[in-house]
Amino acid sequence: MAPEARIEKRALKNASGFRMRRFLCDFGRIGILPYANIADKYRGRQRQRKSKAGKVFMKFCIEHLSKAYEKKQVLADVDFTFESGKIYGLLGRNGAGKTTLFNCLNRDIKADRGGFWLEEDGVHRDVHPEDVGYVLSTPVVPEFLTGREFLKFFLDINEKSIGESLDIDECFQKVSIAPEDRDRLLKDYSHGMKNKMQMLINIIAKPNVLLLDEPLTSLDVVVAEEMKQLLRSQKEGRVIIFSTHILDLALDLCDEIVLLSHGELEAVDKSNLGSREFRDKIIEALREESYEHA
Repeated sequence: MAPEARIEKRALKNASGFRMRRFLCDFGRIGILPYANIADKYRGRQRQRKSKAGKVFMKFCIEHLSKAYEKKQVLADVDFTFESGKIYGLLGRNGAGKTTLFNCLNRDIKADRGGFWLEEDGVHRDVHPEDVGYVLSTPVVPEFLTGREFLKFFLDINEKSIGESLDIDECFQKVSIAPEDRDRLLKDYSHGMKNKMQMLINIIAKPNVLLLDEPLTSLDVVVAEEMKQLLRSQKEGRVIIFSTHILDLALDLCDEIVLLSHGELEAVDKSNLGSREFRDKIIEALREESYEHA
């Protein structure tokens, strides 16, 4: 049996039962494979996504979004417009509501009020599940598969929407996964390598909006720098929102800084950050008591 066939057979065998069902749910959650598309694929009716060719100027608009947990107001009145071609640093202290905002935008939780949409060349439209990619702070990967099996499965199940034939090893090369690691089980990958796999499927899927929930916090210096270079190369034609509580990281990576404080978003003029007084004001805002439910 050819190596490719053995890999496919093993993947199908390992992917049976509860583990595959759990994986599919998690895979859908990070926005790369919507739940409806999972069912459609296995019923032979996967929807074909719109081609990414000829991408137009796009805005991602959030209007008066709010979310509370019992009496704790996490998001009070989030109102902001993001533009394609930029990396936005969503700056806020731990517990400020950054993850809650991302979960609302990814529809993992329902907002109490408000909404969001895409605007393409002045035309508003709804945000569909395939429009949003979500890289979690704790990587979600099927640990019972090898890196190669995981990537092959992803390419197969998204064959129509990707619209082109991709070489698996070339994909691994994009995120600097070494040849000797590509056939190892994902459970044996480091945190940084799992994070790279999350990034890789988002690079391939090319969502219009990419949400990154503190993805560099626990990575070593080399991997973090590789990830920053990768993000910079992917910003054209899409909105990237990168959450962090580290001011210097936001300044280094992001084109625009947005502060989440008291449940609201406020744009920060990066040119003002050279002022000691202004930096102190931002740092003070990051120290304030959070609105997020822990």
